Amino acid sequence: MRVPEFPEYTRESYPAEGRLFGDFLGGLWSAAAEALGVPVEQTVRTTRMLRALLPPWAHERIGAAPAQPSYVAEDGFPAEMSVNWSGSHPELRVLFDSLGHDVVPPGESGSGTRRLERVHETFTPRGGRPTPAPLWHSIAWRPPSRVVHKTYFGLYEWPHAHREAAVAEAMARLGMSTAWDDARRRVETVEGDRELEFFAVDLADEAQARVKIYYRHHGAGLAEVNRIASVALRHDAEGAQAAYRTLTGDREDAGEAALTCLAFRSGLDRAAESTTYLRLPDLASGDEEAVERTAALLHREGVDPGRFRLVAAALAPGPPAGGRSLLELVSYRAAGRRGDVTTYFRFPVYEPPVPLSPVDLA
Repeated sequence: MRVPEFPEYTRESYPAEGRLFGDFLGGLWSAAAEALGVPVEQTVRTTRMLRALLPPWAHERIGAAPAQPSYVAEDGFPAEMSVNWSGSHPELRVLFDSLGHDVVPPGESGSGTRRLERVHETFTPRGGRPTPAPLWHSIAWRPPSRVVHKTYFGLYEWPHAHREAAVAEAMARLGMSTAWDDARRRVETVEGDRELEFFAVDLADEAQARVKIYYRHHGAGLAEVNRIASVALRHDAEGAQAAYRTLTGDREDAGEAALTCLAFRSGLDRAAESTTYLRLPDLASGDEEAVERTAALLHREGVDPGRFRLVAAALAPGPPAGGRSLLELVSYRAAGRRGDVTTYFRFPVYEPPVPLSPVDLA
């Protein structure tokens, strides 16, 4: 397989103005699927599914600036794309902001939606919160398996006391208070500055469906994020440290606003797994170096980085020349499965960027 050179990207935005949001995202999904070698008929079917699932803003045209800026990306664009590289078939994902609209996954029923219904009110004024939590949704597809849906509640607009209260109430409603209390106590023993930022639910019936709680770190070192990741029952701290160093080069710090996700599963009295997210634009000199470090990590994990390079090239915004961030985050989960690396792509659509802090998930 011939792997193209990864270009240095211009700081100009994607040529997206005037296009429908749904067409733009559908095109990116199709490009990524093609780069991954997904059969054409499967790509066409899932692209239609994605467009049908997107909120009403998908039928609007992209303007010169966001009509309603989203917290998903720094420039206010309401979606991102990611690929998880574990297993024989990579998993393609899209995360998007509902921007106040209801999103109902087609055909979803059973314990996944019941779990979501039990906690939804907790994140609204009816549950004592100052405002409704911003609601994000994602789809994840590992061909040839079915699509998995996930819902995220954003906590970032609330005072910290409300975030903590909402998470505690939601975990109690799900029968996971013991596991959350254990995780919270363990996190509090680690010195550092961090905040709760998201609460997420997998909309699936399987016993392996997760409830996920995200922390954002401020000024953390690699040792600190590794200690937080070690709160989970399954975490290879030595392997994780080596993975982090592959991404950060010579730096001892975790870069700007690193994230930790603690995942909880039914029947366990402790967080089951953890995922650490490192922000590449702050850790590497540009996209070219970020891609090379990520490729090195994938190779170290036994994953051929060729498909990753193909996806990165397929999602590039245009002609080479500058250094605009496309590869925003890389996450690593050390829970016994090799290659559990996820790469997160952002699409610079608006210029100039609006002053929002970026956020990413799996």
